[in-house]
Amino acid sequence: MKNILIIQPIDKSGIEILENRPDYNFEIIDGTDLEQIKEKIVKCDGISIRTAKLPADVIRSAKNLKIISRHGVGYDNIDLEAAKEKNVTISITATANAVAVAEHVMFMLLNISKRKDMYDKTVKSGRFNDRNKLPKTIELWNKNILIMGFGRIGKSLIKRCIGFEMNVYVYDPFVSKEEIESLGGKKIEDLKEGVKKMDALTLHMPLNEKTKNIINYEVLKNMKKNCIIINASRGGIINENDLNKSLNENKIFGAGLDVFDTEPPDNDNPLLKNDKTFLSPHTAAFTEECMVRMGKETIQNIIDFFDKKLEKSKIVKL
Repeated sequence: MKNILIIQPIDKSGIEILENRPDYNFEIIDGTDLEQIKEKIVKCDGISIRTAKLPADVIRSAKNLKIISRHGVGYDNIDLEAAKEKNVTISITATANAVAVAEHVMFMLLNISKRKDMYDKTVKSGRFNDRNKLPKTIELWNKNILIMGFGRIGKSLIKRCIGFEMNVYVYDPFVSKEEIESLGGKKIEDLKEGVKKMDALTLHMPLNEKTKNIINYEVLKNMKKNCIIINASRGGIINENDLNKSLNENKIFGAGLDVFDTEPPDNDNPLLKNDKTFLSPHTAAFTEECMVRMGKETIQNIIDFFDKKLEKSKIVKL
């Protein structure tokens, strides 16, 4: 009998998979309190986790833990060294959220380029006749967009960008020029030079030592003034202070952020009050359809692991 701890609720479709397996026991805890998690984790064989933190001392307290199944694709909330030390496998829902996140990027890109809030408020406040006084919007047609990180989300996004007849460039040291070109993109080797001609930039990279603050003032100051930046990957990839400074200095046109350095962001975070930002609360994957897919895949990854058939593409390399 395998004991599974589900930290933070998931869609009922995932729970139903476990309910149909009499060889599995499971418990759901709603909160992210570390003391509660540490108490419950001791006898668990597997864990499903969303955004709750799993620090080293919590992982080390688990006697039987074999797999941590992440409800999503990021895993910076898990102490990887402790997991490696205890030979714990970490899996991600690699196939579930690409479409939802790619659509969210387009949603943000369109909202910013078309000045959604400004135009909407103008009509609702009874200022329809001010339409000729308003700043003009930006077309996506024939604009250059850089996709940074070309995994499943990036590959899903490129189709949508091409659908808008954008010129798509890709920065990803781990993906070949041939693969990128086969999907309609062009590979960028030098990031600092490449960003200079971009009208939009969207991030789809994990947060690690190499990617932290990869978008900083030195990069931002060289970008086109009409450039829009979207981050629906991980907070910390963009230096938030540098981004705010660049927006205020009109170095770039606008920014769409679904993720932040600290979540929830501090009340004094200047990006919250900046008129040139379009923000969402880490919900790029929160479509009804995606939550069903992630719920199922999170649990199926646990079962597949114990059945010794978990796909390598869903396993995080430690």
